[in-house]
Amino acid sequence: MTLVLAADPTLADFGKDPLWITIIKAVMLFAFLMLGILFGVWFERKLIARMQHRYGPNRAGKFGLLQSVADGLKMGLKEDLFPRTVDKVLYLLAPVIMVIPAFLAFSIVPFAPMVNLFGVQTPLQLVDLPVAVLFMLAMGAVSVYGVVLAGWSSRSPYALLGGLRSAAQVVSYEIAMGLSFVAVFIFAGTLSTSEIVKAQADTWYAVLLIPSFLIYVVCMFGEAARIPFDLPEGEGELVGGFQTEYSSSLKFALIMMGEYLHTFTASGIAVTLFLGGWRAPLPMDWTWAHTGWMPVLWFFIKFVLTFCFIVWVRASLPRVRYDQLMSLGWKVLIPVNLAWILLVAAVRNVVVNEDNRMIGVALGVVIVVGALAIWMRFDTVNQRRKEARKAEVDAEFEQLSNEPAAGGFPVPPLDLPHYHGVQHKEIPSGTN
Repeated sequence: MTLVLAADPTLADFGKDPLWITIIKAVMLFAFLMLGILFGVWFERKLIARMQHRYGPNRAGKFGLLQSVADGLKMGLKEDLFPRTVDKVLYLLAPVIMVIPAFLAFSIVPFAPMVNLFGVQTPLQLVDLPVAVLFMLAMGAVSVYGVVLAGWSSRSPYALLGGLRSAAQVVSYEIAMGLSFVAVFIFAGTLSTSEIVKAQADTWYAVLLIPSFLIYVVCMFGEAARIPFDLPEGEGELVGGFQTEYSSSLKFALIMMGEYLHTFTASGIAVTLFLGGWRAPLPMDWTWAHTGWMPVLWFFIKFVLTFCFIVWVRASLPRVRYDQLMSLGWKVLIPVNLAWILLVAAVRNVVVNEDNRMIGVALGVVIVVGALAIWMRFDTVNQRRKEARKAEVDAEFEQLSNEPAAGGFPVPPLDLPHYHGVQHKEIPSGTN
């Protein structure tokens, strides 16, 4: 049975708020994101430290809570240096372009249904649109211009290479990310975020559309340039990437803020489109769990758990190579997405009915199991090919090593009783 509450907002509920309510909601959203950045940096450093058996920040304030504030003040008060060859206008504009779209992208995320805000019944969401998810994708595409301009305006080969890498990476993974949303649109019948949350009253799309959710999780790291897909920076080979020429000043702080905001936006979209949004966990279908300000708690719990998962991946996985990144995006994620969309569109008329909802879940499980079986089969074949190639290389190396005429050096067998003319003898126990 679908749980539809009277407080569930629709598109008709937006655009009716007084101006002062809209301003209050915008200020609340801004405060949430700014405080989220401060505590998010501290929380990420603490969580990774605990994973690595360290304390993490513990000097500035109680439990190190003021460490992010101290870092922000330090970067804001540092001398603002300009390399002589930079394009100053674009050099200053690039960090701003990275930050503003990230703020705008979060404006479509619903925190709760209709709530009483200073005596006015209003949805706890800044704005909703018939194409709200496309607006989020557009903001993500605009923000990459900041990265490209930061690399180009710096007039540095390292920064330029980092900007080009970022452009290629974001384009590749935005395609796969957009395709992962198509199955959600087919089932929900809308691109409005509030309507998509309403459509997940019975089953979260993370369960019903498992392949789409898993693909989005991978694309989330690529879009936000987080480890293991932080190739735009790539300290090992790019000396910091597109931000090489940005000193530790306020501009550098804006770049870091933009990257964290993209991580928050990716987490918020994952909660909204796949994890039921502000709805309580599935077994809790009581009315009190979806009324008043309680949905804010459920959204915040899901949001924090998603962010913890991102941090956990950063602490666990190494950075991949750039060719592996692009190969995964173009050769795996996009073809799998297209095949999954065709299958979802073909069976939608069956699973759209409530009585046959479990058929869709079972179908998704079967598809995932089949995909894993195919992947394991290909992985086994590739492993055998690698082993055969390694055996060929070893045999060729051994042949060259034993033939001085072929340019190699004779290698003595390892079981000789003498080594460099010294006889190996047993040393009696207790002898120094």
